[in-house]
Amino acid sequence: MPTISIIAAVADNLAIGYKKQIPWYLPADLKHFKEITTGHTLIMGKRTFESLPNGPLPNRKNIVLTSMLTEGVVEGYFEADSTEDALELSSNAEKVFIIGGSAIYKQFMEHAETMYITWVHGEFVADTFFPDIDFSLWNEVSREEHQPDEKNPHSYAFVVYERKK
Repeated sequence: MPTISIIAAVADNLAIGYKKQIPWYLPADLKHFKEITTGHTLIMGKRTFESLPNGPLPNRKNIVLTSMLTEGVVEGYFEADSTEDALELSSNAEKVFIIGGSAIYKQFMEHAETMYITWVHGEFVADTFFPDIDFSLWNEVSREEHQPDEKNPHSYAFVVYERKK
């Protein structure tokens, strides 16, 4: 059974999306996401998949959770119509990352052993939010704070949480 992790960039007000886009631009977080997830399996919802600018993320197995399966063969990714189906498709993986959106995070929260959260310091206008986290169930195992710079206009922190045993 693979290790299941949630990975998300989350604002202080739990915002994660606005009009099918991330409400901020943080190149350092995009690089961090790529470093952590490359070579592994990703599970995402249909809207998250549709928001990817270039289709399936390269060098990763992309699984799209959707209630409307595509007729015929899909190119470059897999489709699942249930949490169980998505987990079955990823059963041979070493690591599985849940990459959104909100409903998908909520569905997989109980399965996750690790969370990689980029806390984007600030409050953003949003129509999509990360689910409330019961922090009594999690230990913070690392935190890396970063100040704004010429490429990243917001302060942020890369934080890793592990589920308490």
